[in-house]
Amino acid sequence: MKFSTYLEQITGVGIYPLISLVMFVAFFIIATLWIYSIDRNELKRIENLPLDDN
Repeated sequence: MKFSTYLEQITGVGIYPLISLVMFVAFFIIATLWIYSIDRNELKRIENLPLDDN
């Protein structure tokens, strides 16, 4: 039996790919908005964290 035949037996299985896509897009929209709204000084501090000796 193929995997797709198991999926056909599940009621409402078509909504899961849509939910996954919405969550994926929402995450990247939120991350992009956060990056553009962050203060420049805070961004410089975050950039230098790997090089900081403390």
